[in-house]
Amino acid sequence: MKVATWNVNSVAARLGRVTEWLSVSRPDVVLLQETKSTDDRFPASAFSELGYESVHYGQGQWNGVAVLSAIGIADVQRGFGDGDLEARVLGATCGGLRVYSCYVPNGRSLDDPHYQYKLAWLDRLRNLAAARDPLLPFLVGGDFNVAPSDFDCWDPAALVGATHVSAPERAALEAIESTGLVDLTRSLHPHEQWFSWWDYRGGAFHRNHGLRIDLLLVDESLRRRATASYVDRDARKGEKPSDHAPVVGEFREVDEWDPHTSIQ
Repeated sequence: MKVATWNVNSVAARLGRVTEWLSVSRPDVVLLQETKSTDDRFPASAFSELGYESVHYGQGQWNGVAVLSAIGIADVQRGFGDGDLEARVLGATCGGLRVYSCYVPNGRSLDDPHYQYKLAWLDRLRNLAAARDPLLPFLVGGDFNVAPSDFDCWDPAALVGATHVSAPERAALEAIESTGLVDLTRSLHPHEQWFSWWDYRGGAFHRNHGLRIDLLLVDESLRRRATASYVDRDARKGEKPSDHAPVVGEFREVDEWDPHTSIQ
């Protein structure tokens, strides 16, 4: 089984890039962020032609999250259910795997009210993860807009006093992981410095001046089943790319998703 997360930075602008990547990579489940689309304009038919069911939670020019699945979609949850009007989190059960696609607020700057909103949003995500069904394998992936450590930044000194690297943001991410989740890519590659986002400006991609802010957080049953996790850097190349690259996790399959057999 292969699961991917990708901030596409407008599904309309990037549709050709996304469908091409799906055709070649063939993930079973894909979590998309920053679709910048309304539900009625989301290109579900283009994904259906490739064998993917899809569900989308959008709000037009901003935000927007989606789940694509070649193994079924059920039990869809849009948002936290607490009155938040921003389309930033979407849950679904795909083939017995519970997934959430999340687009964490940027935060803007440490003295901006949006930064406090970001911290509160991450706390709500922690509560969601803590309340998960222990009988379903669980994965939350997306653009977290937090680099977990200085090792996940091309130049930590250049980011002092900025969002994405502040101690409260990293503590909020660690609180989510403390519910029993693991940063899959880092757990499999503790000494490899990979990035998933590069600014469009200043030749950042070609200079590899990036951040690792797109993550797959998995529970213990999935971690034990994991065989690979990587950033598909090639998807950031070429014409009209997103500023993010897909992050992929691969897992051994079993006949049924059963957390009791998966930890043996």
